[in-house]
Amino acid sequence: MSEINKRQDAVIEEFGVFTDWMDKYSYLIDIGKELPPVSDKVKSENTLIKGCQSKVWLDAELVDGKIKFTADSDAIITKGIIALLVRVMSDLSPEEIMDADLYFIDKIGLHENLSPTRSNGLSSMVKQIKMYALAYHTKMNG
Repeated sequence: MSEINKRQDAVIEEFGVFTDWMDKYSYLIDIGKELPPVSDKVKSENTLIKGCQSKVWLDAELVDGKIKFTADSDAIITKGIIALLVRVMSDLSPEEIMDADLYFIDKIGLHENLSPTRSNGLSSMVKQIKMYALAYHTKMNG
């Protein structure tokens, strides 16, 4: 099993403890609170994700062939969502990220329990993560 699938399965298991969506939201907020603070350099126009209702910043750097993501948001639920994505996708190769099938999003019921605007924002976050991976893949492979 790939590293990314192990991480997704861990998230599914964690969320499986909760049957009520209010509990899942609370857990999502707690996950967001654990996101390490980012520098003001990261919170720039360049790292702002387009398509999100709230502000979400996502930055990436390539370290030893793996992409390390840093992120933040000004909204507590959204911060939890980007924290989950960073946890699942960070420290993987560009190829692993590009090829990832993010099944955990549907398995924990995220898409169906988010408002349409948050759901669109989630799609924009995933798209941006994959764009970073594509950019680093292209840079590494000429």
